[in-house]
Amino acid sequence: MTDSLQDNLTRVQERIANAAARAGREATTITLVAVSKTHPVEALLAAYELGVRHFGENRVEEAATKLPAFKQVVRDPAVVFHMIGHLQSRKVDEAVTLFDRAHSVDSVKLAQRLSRFAEKPLPILLEVNVSGEKSKYGFDGARRDDLFKAIEVITPLSNLQLDGLMTMAPLVADPQQARPVFRALRELRDELEARYSDLNLPQLSMGMTDDFEVAIAEGATLVRIGRAIFGERYHSG
Repeated sequence: MTDSLQDNLTRVQERIANAAARAGREATTITLVAVSKTHPVEALLAAYELGVRHFGENRVEEAATKLPAFKQVVRDPAVVFHMIGHLQSRKVDEAVTLFDRAHSVDSVKLAQRLSRFAEKPLPILLEVNVSGEKSKYGFDGARRDDLFKAIEVITPLSNLQLDGLMTMAPLVADPQQARPVFRALRELRDELEARYSDLNLPQLSMGMTDDFEVAIAEGATLVRIGRAIFGERYHSG
């Protein structure tokens, strides 16, 4: 596993560096979040040994078994666990003990519960449904007034640090077709920072295995990559 993981990771890092160079950016401004959903804790430990420090998980239930096992072996404060999937309000109390960042805050109610249960400042991103697909979660990118009202409620909440936006692009055959979605999120971020002078949103979580290079071209700072690193999803049994 280690040899193939090393090869995959090297290729992904090279692609990130090349995409950044084409966009006139420094590769160091882009954080690779290795999405380890469905893969066993052994895969995370192997990735850690190869230098990965940011891991993304989609489900609290799965993370509740894997992440404590990882932390028993690795006690490194540089490791960051990202909650990137839909987070149900009833699982917030468990999520805040497992994760160091939440990408998918998609409602005021969820933000309020995170603030209630977090025992230390939790960096969060607001998930925005830019594409308008009904199957996707997130604040409606087309309903600006609702988003403005949400931000005005969320930013004063204690124990939360709102520092960016996140989106999921549609699954498309050509990655370039996702470009307008990524561009729209960046433009929305710029609009919000212009509207609220005290709001700083440096983080844009966008781009996955099939489209992360286009996302980098449009300003992504966090790219969520699973299959290109760990291979196809792992299922035991």
